[in-house]
Amino acid sequence: MRRIAIAVVAATMTLSLAGCGVLNATEDGADASPTKGNGITVGVLMPETTNTRYERFDYPIIQAKVKSLTRDEGKTVYANGEADPDKQAQQMEKMIDDKVDVILLDAVDAEAIADTVKKAKDAGIPVIAYDRLAQGPIDAYVSFDNELVGEVQGRTLVEGMGSPDATDKIVMINGSPTDPNAGQFKQGALSELNGRVTIAATYDTDKWKPELAKKEMAEAIAKIGKGSIAGVYSANDAMAGAAIEALKEAGVSELPPVTGQDAELEAVQRIISGEQYMSVYKPYPQEAEAAAEMAVAKVQGRDIQFDALTRDKVDSPTDKNIPAQLVTVVALTKSNIKDTVVADGIFKVSDICTGKYKTACQTVGLK
Repeated sequence: MRRIAIAVVAATMTLSLAGCGVLNATEDGADASPTKGNGITVGVLMPETTNTRYERFDYPIIQAKVKSLTRDEGKTVYANGEADPDKQAQQMEKMIDDKVDVILLDAVDAEAIADTVKKAKDAGIPVIAYDRLAQGPIDAYVSFDNELVGEVQGRTLVEGMGSPDATDKIVMINGSPTDPNAGQFKQGALSELNGRVTIAATYDTDKWKPELAKKEMAEAIAKIGKGSIAGVYSANDAMAGAAIEALKEAGVSELPPVTGQDAELEAVQRIISGEQYMSVYKPYPQEAEAAAEMAVAKVQGRDIQFDALTRDKVDSPTDKNIPAQLVTVVALTKSNIKDTVVADGIFKVSDICTGKYKTACQTVGLK
């Protein structure tokens, strides 16, 4: 409830500030003179390609917003760490050497990148942690309320199981132990699952790899029995798809409810067809645009705008009271696909309702 209240208050304040013209201040040339002009360079570092959202949604939105805020004078440079922390560190060091003005960092390994964050700080380059809370002297953080994500997953899984009792067995397939978000998702989920179901098998999946998730699910089926699994908590959609494959290959004809996260197209289609019970829709446009606004405001010295965008505070293992913006999330099920990912322009109905999914789409009124 506390986190929900914070999200509501933050949203209300954001709307109020936007109505006064504060949040879009950089779009108005009549503002107080910035410390830097519009010809800025924003470095953007994303963590991996398994999850399609980073290159399909996040980066293009950031790129477009930076251009808009700087009257097409600003630019972005992009690199993807491909789940390799050493590679990402090298990419970040190159951006430091190239003297970008600010870096948006979605860390592969939040702890391992800390020294490189310090190098950026020493070079006078602000670093804003994006989506994952990196360690080291970061200047701000923008993400979703990660414990709330886990709570939404756990609560919706229990709802999908009907009226479970504490003896009903579930499998937990959590995210990577090097991703701080994964621990928060897990903590939030456990707050809803503990005492209500039996967690018969649990895994922390290295680098969120679907192939590992599939092996873990197969192992859990062998351990528990395919007829005794009442639900599957999967921390994201890619691993949910892998878990569903393992269940099918084991001969499970009536799939238990399976959770996910990220509202990937394939997951939305699985939800429509009944294979996956839910995902968590995180409004990427809101997160990505906020990150771009924060980056531009920070590097241009627009302190009032930056403070308005970062009214939350978070702690990392290395720093306390980090300015942050936490965006709220939505449980995505059959009932609200049209009102979420379609309404927000993430997917068109024609993207979702292809081939074998056409009939299922008509059944849920998606046309």
